[in-house]
Amino acid sequence: MLNKYIIKEEHKGLRLDKALTLLGDFSRSFIKTNLDNGAILVNGNKEKASYKLELNDEVTFLVPEKEEFVLKPKNMDLDICYSDDDVCVINKPKGMVVHPANGHLDDTLVSGLLHELKDLSTVNGEFRPGIVHRIDKDTSGLLIVAKNDEAHLALKSQLMDHTLGRIYYAIVIGVIEEDEGRIDAPIGRDLHNRVKKAVVADGKRAVTHFKVLERFQKHTLIECRLETGRTHQIRCHMAYIGYPVLGDPVYGPRKVFGNIGQYLHAKTLTFIQPTTKEKIIVDSELPKYFTDLLAELRLK
Repeated sequence: MLNKYIIKEEHKGLRLDKALTLLGDFSRSFIKTNLDNGAILVNGNKEKASYKLELNDEVTFLVPEKEEFVLKPKNMDLDICYSDDDVCVINKPKGMVVHPANGHLDDTLVSGLLHELKDLSTVNGEFRPGIVHRIDKDTSGLLIVAKNDEAHLALKSQLMDHTLGRIYYAIVIGVIEEDEGRIDAPIGRDLHNRVKKAVVADGKRAVTHFKVLERFQKHTLIECRLETGRTHQIRCHMAYIGYPVLGDPVYGPRKVFGNIGQYLHAKTLTFIQPTTKEKIIVDSELPKYFTDLLAELRLK
C-alpha cells in the first residue's frame, strides 16, 4: 500500500523520522529500517532521518499489506488447576506467551484456551478472549481466565481494589539480610530502553511486599506479594533494591545466568468467586526448573 503525505503547517520544520511517527501508526524501528533502505522518499529523493521538512513536501513510501490474522484453537494440553462456570485458573509453563502480539501470533495461551473452553469473556477484544491479567513469557505460574463478561468485570474490579491476591516465588541474586520488606516505588517506562520499565518519579504507584524463605551462599529464595500489578513489577523492583531476579535477561547482570529466563513463578492466586462470593485459593507446585536449581543451591 502506497502512503503519501503532503506536509502541512503543523509538521513544517519537524525531523522526517519524528513527523512520520505523528503521521501514521509506525514504530520508530519500522521508520528507521525503511529510511535506511531508501523506501521512504521526500519529493522523490532519499533523505536522512534528520531532514527538516518544509511546507508542501511530499513524503511517500510503500507499506506491505498486513496479512489477516485469525485465531485458531490448538490443543496445548493446558494445566487447568481450577475451573467453574465463571472462571478458570491455568498454570502457565515458562516460555509460553499469553496472547497474540507482534512476533508471537500462534502457540499462545489464547489458542489453548479456545481449544479447552467453550466460553470466554469478550471484554478485552477478539485477540485476548478471557484474559484478565497476564504474566511474562518466561515467568511460569498461575493465571486467572474469565469465561463470561460479568465474571471478567468482577475480577478486574478485584484487581483494582487489591482483593485479587497474587503471590510469586523468586530466586534473586545476593543474600538479603532483612527477613521481609516493602518496596513502594513508582514504575514507568525506562527512558533509555523501550523494552524495560524503571523506577521513575512520574511513574504509576507500585508496591511489592517480599519475605525471605531461604538463604543460600550467593542467592535468596523469596516470596513476593503484589499490592499493585504493574508490568515487570517484581523484576523491576527487585533490581531497583539491588537483588535482581536470577536469570533475568532484562533487569539482571549483563552476564545472564542460564538460558531459560528469570526464576520467577506465580505460585498462589486468591480471589472472590464472582457469583457465589466464595473466597477461592489456588496454589501450584514449583516447576522442575525451579526445584532443580534450589536443590543445587542447597548443596553449595
